[in-house]
Amino acid sequence: MAGRCGKASHKEQLRQAIDRALAQKPASLEELLRLLEQDGFTVHRRGKTISIGAEGWGNNVRFDRLGDGYTLDDLLAVLSGQKEHTPRKQAVPQAAPSKVNLLVDIQAKLQARKGAGYVRWAKVFNLKQIAQTLNYLSEHGLLDYADLEAKTAEATARYNALSDQIKAAEKRMAEIAVLRTHIVNYAKTRETYVAYRKAGYSKKFRQEHEEEILLHQAAKEAFNELNVKKLATIKELQTEYAQLLADKKKAYGEYRQARAAMRELLTVKNNVDRVLAMEQTEPQQKEKDHGQR
Repeated sequence: MAGRCGKASHKEQLRQAIDRALAQKPASLEELLRLLEQDGFTVHRRGKTISIGAEGWGNNVRFDRLGDGYTLDDLLAVLSGQKEHTPRKQAVPQAAPSKVNLLVDIQAKLQARKGAGYVRWAKVFNLKQIAQTLNYLSEHGLLDYADLEAKTAEATARYNALSDQIKAAEKRMAEIAVLRTHIVNYAKTRETYVAYRKAGYSKKFRQEHEEEILLHQAAKEAFNELNVKKLATIKELQTEYAQLLADKKKAYGEYRQARAAMRELLTVKNNVDRVLAMEQTEPQQKEKDHGQR
């Protein structure tokens, strides 16, 4: 049983990953999918169908099998700002738990007709997680809720900043790869294009040197698209590329640490919020039970 071993189903793991990704406010479906990939998942496309897999999974999971709030239409509506995303209450711990795990929603499990044995296990599990949550708060000096909120926001901002840094480096590295190709082609075909121009853009000359002329024109168009005012040398581009690669590797190491720290803080804050919500509803439930006697 998944609940007894403390491991979430593949669908639940994916829903939790989508919750984490949407919390970072992606601007598009492509950005959401990229965040899922950074979270260790793989994206598979077949026509308009998108499915998600992960290491150790036998089968991929399609969005339309995740239930309300997680279908592709639901996610597109959230990304376009047409609706708010409401994370499903977590029924089991996260797939890759950190020091502190998410609390189990016992009431939801009762409604799902889970047996008494499961409920007993869940109560013990939750007590352990509450204890671990309190230990974490004490060890990190976060006993004030405002401090916990600030620390969680800071960790999320740090993670997002490193993610943006890595994306910027990857974008520039891709530009350099394109530039290098076009600079080489531009240099090789420059004399031919000058001759073509001197020939008054002769059709006969073009037919004889069409491949070189097309390469030269493609290079010029690429320079315009990249807003290149002055051509760099191949050596300069290689130096810049090497530096970007080194910076990206360093940032990625920090990014993984930042992601782990953010996840742990989000889990701790989620547990605190759940406990506070329980404390608020308990008096109301007691009053209701008293009125029914």
